[in-house]
Amino acid sequence: MRQVYMDYAATTPLHPDIEELMRPFAREFFGNPSSTHAFGRKAREAVERAREQVAFACGCSPADVIFTSGGTEADNAAIIGTAIAVQDKGRHIVTTAMEHHAVLNTCEFLEQLDYEVTYVMPNKEGIISAEDFLSAIRVDTVVASCMWVNNETGAVQPIEAISEGCRELGVPFHTDAVQAAGLLPIAVKDQHISLLSLSGHKLYGPKGVGALIVSQPARFKPFLHGGSQERGRRGGTENVAAIVGLGAAIARAVEIRARIIDHLTHIRSEFLTQIQQLLPDQVILHSPKDSVPSILSLGFPGVKNETLLMNLDLRGVAASSGSACTAGSLQPSHVLLAMGLPLEEVRSTLRFSFSEQTTLEEVHYVASEVAAIVGRVRKP
Repeated sequence: MRQVYMDYAATTPLHPDIEELMRPFAREFFGNPSSTHAFGRKAREAVERAREQVAFACGCSPADVIFTSGGTEADNAAIIGTAIAVQDKGRHIVTTAMEHHAVLNTCEFLEQLDYEVTYVMPNKEGIISAEDFLSAIRVDTVVASCMWVNNETGAVQPIEAISEGCRELGVPFHTDAVQAAGLLPIAVKDQHISLLSLSGHKLYGPKGVGALIVSQPARFKPFLHGGSQERGRRGGTENVAAIVGLGAAIARAVEIRARIIDHLTHIRSEFLTQIQQLLPDQVILHSPKDSVPSILSLGFPGVKNETLLMNLDLRGVAASSGSACTAGSLQPSHVLLAMGLPLEEVRSTLRFSFSEQTTLEEVHYVASEVAAIVGRVRKP
């Protein structure tokens, strides 16, 4: 039986070229970057080279880049680190109701510490109004956070308008750019973004590594304490091989971005066309026009998403009902509920996500399998 992976928004495979670049730093150049001898200096050079690659890709200074264990830590550090650093100003936070749980659960944690959080709702297309977001900011707001690209629908948020408004209001602005990196141009300084989160494994890099960009003059206090690594902003011996992989992955993504976007746009359009032709008037599109071409959210009324996923898996197809971090949960998608979708419609929605490796043959195969399964199990 053939195997088709259409869950690239959850994770991507490690690219062979990136793996090759990482390997020497796991065995040959294994020194601790904090050591002053030749072994340590070799590792330190690799870390700083990766820092420069991330900075170039994101339009910031290398000094702004803090390496983390992934996007979740970067989100936590951004929100907690900023909230603590400026708590003399107030204890209010603004975010959206459709953030990744790395942001939502962090905000819930801070609520337990007597912070107040305002959750801005998206419109029915899953897009946040910049005006609504900025109007939620108060004089005691210490940090505001809005994801750049939604991980379930692919909806692109008006980050530049929000970040500019936050700058004018004097509020640090954070964006989770995990799904945006490699697909959308990022220029932290020019776009007035205070803090930005990245993850390696969404870019054909390794798992367990990410970056938080803290653009000056944003105030930030570390929430991991230990050694003086990362200029005292994140304690812990650096994962050199993974950091090398992250730097190479984001550099590669920026280099091939235009070609990949063309490919993804074609693949996504062909898949949607095939699905709509095979299931006329039986599919609901939840990804808005303004969305990245790597993600497609589709509803299949009358078919529970877990039933569809199970049957697709039996046919060798990997898709998702939403965020990978909540895939094992019985809870319906908080993103789709925030968009105002009825619960029954939410429970019939799947996310398909594509990559540079997705082929037209795979698209046609999966579309035909989806149509066959829906036709077999749909409620009369």
